[in-house]
Amino acid sequence: MKSFLVLFLSIFTLYSLVAQGIKVVQRPQEPKKPYPYFSEDVMFQNQEAKISLSGTLTLPKNKNDFPVVVLISGSSPYNRNEEIAGHKPFLVIADHLTRNGIGVLRYDDRGVGQSEGKYEMAAYTDRTSDVESAIAYLRTRKDISKRKIGLIGHSEGGLIAPRVASRQKDISFIVLLAAPAIPGYDMILLQTETRNKARGISDAKIKVELAFLKGIFDVVIAASDLEKAKSHLADSLTAHPEHLPEGMKAENVDAIVETFTAPWFQNILRYNPGISLENVKCPVLAINGGKDLQIPPKENLDAIKKALKKGGNEKVTIKKLPNLNHLFQEAETGLPDEFSTIEQTFSPIALKEITNWIRKSE
Repeated sequence: MKSFLVLFLSIFTLYSLVAQGIKVVQRPQEPKKPYPYFSEDVMFQNQEAKISLSGTLTLPKNKNDFPVVVLISGSSPYNRNEEIAGHKPFLVIADHLTRNGIGVLRYDDRGVGQSEGKYEMAAYTDRTSDVESAIAYLRTRKDISKRKIGLIGHSEGGLIAPRVASRQKDISFIVLLAAPAIPGYDMILLQTETRNKARGISDAKIKVELAFLKGIFDVVIAASDLEKAKSHLADSLTAHPEHLPEGMKAENVDAIVETFTAPWFQNILRYNPGISLENVKCPVLAINGGKDLQIPPKENLDAIKKALKKGGNEKVTIKKLPNLNHLFQEAETGLPDEFSTIEQTFSPIALKEITNWIRKSE
């Protein structure tokens, strides 16, 4: 059942570990203390949710009036370093940016590390509220310019950033890293097809699996009562196990149905990121890896560009970086199996693109 969950619950990013028991390789990009910049563990309040969130704020030394960014993680419960497959991409990003004169606040997701709350109960509105609480905290500090606060969102974090920027018009800029930009229903199907093709699965088998998913998704979206939909799907799949795609077992039907009829999953199916993007007026940098199989670059970058243009935003930079996967590592196939075995945590080319663009946007 774990393989099934990894396949379908990693809709906008992957779970914290793709595989267990893999030998940890070197992570040469991880910084070592002492850092050549100011670093402070901080805590701030989400007044709406009545929880405290904990993180790390890094600020350049001997510099005034610099930009500061809030890092927004993907769809799994991540700590402030967005640890995944033995990597700490947010630590590497924060270190690089701060060494180059850009402050960074990164924090543990609610219910993770030293942050309060329950991640599994957090909807998009809750995640948006957490980011807005981080921004509110930055605005209380006298050592930070309130005019230069931006957002960097990775994967689902790149969905949350436009939500915040569409609500708070004084956000200075946003950076979208492998951000989903097409409706959730289409995104899941595209992701499934793209990844299966990369694994060498035949077109015939992919077609069967996509038809299976569409059938379930249509029932879930149309349902006014998820409990009735759950019962209907369970009865149907139990009576006709031959309709299950290869690799899905009849004894797992209840767990499959439970996943697809969960309220949070219905929210994902219905959500259209383009609506928030149309209301973003600040400068936007959107980059994807050319080998990203989780958020396929062409469809999503095109959708970002289209939505921003529809809203009248011309301060947009769109880039596809060759040979990079969903984590922005230089990769061979882009499949998640590679994540932990690649020594590189985050491409220096991508880091340079982000840094140079933020500097130009000041």
